[in-house]
Amino acid sequence: MSDLNLEPDENGYFGPSKSQVKRDMLALVDLGKQLIDLSDDKLRQLKFEDKLHSAIKDAQHINAREGKRRQIHYVGKLLRNEDADAIRKQLDLWENGSKEQARAMHRVEALRDLLIRDDEALTEFFDTYGQANVQEFRTLVRSARREAKQNEALPEGREPSRKHFRSLFQAIKTIVA
Repeated sequence: MSDLNLEPDENGYFGPSKSQVKRDMLALVDLGKQLIDLSDDKLRQLKFEDKLHSAIKDAQHINAREGKRRQIHYVGKLLRNEDADAIRKQLDLWENGSKEQARAMHRVEALRDLLIRDDEALTEFFDTYGQANVQEFRTLVRSARREAKQNEALPEGREPSRKHFRSLFQAIKTIVA
């Protein structure tokens, strides 16, 4: 031990405890389960060794319970050679990034609906986002309002027109973003 110049931790150990090693391995197995559930497109976007990629593909095709469990543990073992933190970060980005984008789109939709209903909201919108071309934007809002009234009067079964509704959404999205 004296040749390695390692200092023991506060408990007198010269490395991670057996429990810590086991927790780390179980975390890699859990990460492997997440990777097995990914689509082919997302798997291709992640850069890791071909051996790991083929092990994941094999695990996706195994149906037998015990065989799948062993393959998952094998994938976890192969993940020791990969940058697990980078993989977790990318998975988190895919999961939460899309949620964040969806929330942003919902905010734009709510703002569009408010602008169609309320003139005071339109004035407030111009106060908040001064870079908007007021004349063009007012024309878009008027067209969307007219379109909404026409759609309300449509007989049952007719498809409503959404052209100005979508145009207003796109305009708001470019101004707010």
